[in-house]
Amino acid sequence: MLRRLLAIFEPFVLALLGTVLVATFLPARGTAANAFAWLTDAGIVLLFFLHGAKLSREAIVAGARNLRLHLAVLASTFVLFPLLGLGLSALPVFSPEMARGLLFLTLLPSTVQSSIAFTAIARGNVAAAVCSASFSNLLGMVITPALVTLLMTGADGNVGISAGTLRTIALQLLLPFALGHLLRPWVGGFVGRHKKLVTLVDRGSILLVVYTAFSAAVIEGLWLHVSGVDFALLLLACSLLLALVIAITWWSGRRLGLSREDAVVLLFCGSKKSLASGVPMAGALFPAAQVGAVILPLMMFHQIQLIVCAFIARRMMSEDQRT
Repeated sequence: MLRRLLAIFEPFVLALLGTVLVATFLPARGTAANAFAWLTDAGIVLLFFLHGAKLSREAIVAGARNLRLHLAVLASTFVLFPLLGLGLSALPVFSPEMARGLLFLTLLPSTVQSSIAFTAIARGNVAAAVCSASFSNLLGMVITPALVTLLMTGADGNVGISAGTLRTIALQLLLPFALGHLLRPWVGGFVGRHKKLVTLVDRGSILLVVYTAFSAAVIEGLWLHVSGVDFALLLLACSLLLALVIAITWWSGRRLGLSREDAVVLLFCGSKKSLASGVPMAGALFPAAQVGAVILPLMMFHQIQLIVCAFIARRMMSEDQRT
C-alpha cells in the first residue's frame, strides 16, 4: 500500500515535501538564514541563465506560425486562469494568505517539460507544444509581474511592485535569461550535452527557494495560521480550477476548429502552471515571510496537474491507437 501511494508522487515532489518538513522543524535562522538567502539568489540567477541558454532561436521563429493556436494557449494561461483565480480567491472561505497564493498560482506561465511530454504521449503536435510552452515562459517573465501589480496590490499597497522589486526582477530574472540566450551559440552545446546537470541546478534552485521561504514563514508563524480545513479547501479549489481549465481548453480547441493534434497542445500547454518559474518569481516578488504561504497552493496544484494530465494523456493515446 505504501509503495503504491509513493508511486503517485514523482521523486521531485517527495523532495519538495521533505524540504518543507525540514524547514518546519529546522528553519534557517540568523547567519544560516543569510547564507541560504545568498545561495538562493545565486541559484535563481543560474537557473534563469540556463533557461535562456535552452531557448533556441528556431523555437522563437517557429512560434510565429500557427498563430491561432499560440494565442489560444496564451489566452488560457494569462486571461482564463487569472479570471478564475480572481473568482476563487474572492470566496470568503479562504484565509488572506491562501487567497493570495491561489491568485498568484493563476498568474504564472505554463510548464515546459511536462506540457511537451504529455503532448507527446497523447500523440499531439510536439513541435507546436515546444513553441507554445517556450513562449509562455518567455512572456511570463514580463506578464506575471505585471499581473501581480495589477491584481494583487492590496489596500495597504504592500503587495505591489516597488522600485526595489523591479530591480530584483531585472537582475535576477530578466538579465540572466537574456544573457543566457545571447550566449547560447557558445554555451548551448554544453547545456544540451549536460541535461542532468541542468536538471540538478533547476530542481536544486527550487528546493533552496522552498527551504528559505518556508523557514522564514515558519518563524513568522505560518503553521499557526494554516489549518487542516485550509488544506482541504485548497485541495478542492486547485482540483476545481484544473477541471474547469481542462474542460474549457478542450472545448475551445474544438470550437476553434483546431486539428486533434493542435487541440491536444491547447489542452496540455493551456492547463498547466510552472513550478520551476513560479517559485523563483515568488521569491523575487514577495517579502521572504510571505513566500512560503504564497507557493503552498502552487506546490499542491503542481502535483494534481501531473497526476490528472498523466491519466488524460495515456487515455488519449489509447483512444488514438484504437482509431
